[in-house]
Amino acid sequence: MFEVGFGPSHNCEGTNRREFIRIGSLGLAGLTLPTLLQANAASAKKKEPVDNLSVIFMWMQGGPSHIDTFDPKPNAPSDIRGEFSVIPTNIPGVQISEHLPMMAKNLDKYSIIRSGYSYNGSHGVADAYMLTGWRFNPSTVYPTYGAVMSRELGYRNGMPPYVQLGNSIDQRFGGGLPGYAGSEHNPFIIQEDPSKADFSIDGVSLPTGLTSSRFSRRERMLQKLDNWQKKIETKGNDVGAMNSFYDKAFSMVTSPAAKRAFDLSQEPVKVRERYGMNKFGQSCLLARRLVESGVRFINVTMGGWDTHANNFKTLKDRNLPTIDQSWSALLEDLQTRGMLEKTMVIWLGDFGRTPKINSAAGRDHWAGSTVFCMGGGGMKVGSVIGKSDANAEQPVTPPIQIEDIAATLYTILGIPLDKHYVAPDGRPFRINLNGKVVNEILA
Repeated sequence: MFEVGFGPSHNCEGTNRREFIRIGSLGLAGLTLPTLLQANAASAKKKEPVDNLSVIFMWMQGGPSHIDTFDPKPNAPSDIRGEFSVIPTNIPGVQISEHLPMMAKNLDKYSIIRSGYSYNGSHGVADAYMLTGWRFNPSTVYPTYGAVMSRELGYRNGMPPYVQLGNSIDQRFGGGLPGYAGSEHNPFIIQEDPSKADFSIDGVSLPTGLTSSRFSRRERMLQKLDNWQKKIETKGNDVGAMNSFYDKAFSMVTSPAAKRAFDLSQEPVKVRERYGMNKFGQSCLLARRLVESGVRFINVTMGGWDTHANNFKTLKDRNLPTIDQSWSALLEDLQTRGMLEKTMVIWLGDFGRTPKINSAAGRDHWAGSTVFCMGGGGMKVGSVIGKSDANAEQPVTPPIQIEDIAATLYTILGIPLDKHYVAPDGRPFRINLNGKVVNEILA
């Protein structure tokens, strides 16, 4: 199903008193709205956003084990190091899990951050935090990265700026949603499995169950309602934004360019097989095609990482072979096509998992240590940044948090971190508040 995803809509995104005081301490509390907008304009002039970059964001819902993937501890006790051995990568002195052999051969195309830290260990909260770079606030839905790119950079080649492949995101607290960036920056969600023979965007479905033909009728109906809509009071609600979003959705799903981008049958069989004939593999291939067509941010989602039981069997039989084949194929394909320098590829999940193995041969939630993998446009590759302790419990170098990853992403894209969005009730919010750019990963 191709879904125009709205999720929960909040009209009055707020901040708590402490955060407002903090904003005031940064010199914003006394600003009038016109002055704030002038400051935004001046900030934007410092550096224009980069128009030719795209982002493929791989979200591993559930929380992948850092020890069993990219931060192995072969010298730790057996109840910590686990069942897996390590293998060398193509970067001397760097080892990763034995079940990631193709990624080991491609470390020259990405870098590993081993000093990652997450302050939370709860699903839902993690999706909201990791997908925005903002610590969870129950009163506020912060905008996800794709929504910020959509708002700052807009449509390119008539394609939607923000596409989500798969539905493995917990939206209970706004994970993956635009929040106060505006409902018109919601993701276009493709739930269907692109590895299936009948995969197509011809059968469009919306959250209300609309088909493509009914969508066309709805479009005509919306046009007839325009005059009425202009007369109603829209302040503080999303009526105008939703109308704009439906207009753009209709244009996109009826566009020949969009249909070509989603037509995986145009790919050679060998290419499709290299990516893997499964949902994640073909989603990675589709992400490459969407970048080529003009989409700015593609979130490729994969569930099944919440391995409280049978951690090693699940990883060995399914998860690690899947990402090893598909992710390495994507990196190689992007490089062959000359696209890797213009495409950031980022891999992460909810949090890490407990260093000590539990009684069910699983690993539980662990906020103390995690890994981030980043490569492609604007980033240094073939590096290991940071270090965790001997048992992968905590970073021993300065911790890198998702706020820092967000700051780095926006900096590479040329989006000023001190730019503000104004909520419907007039309150200002910075794009990024506490993040520090990870200079070690900048090319």
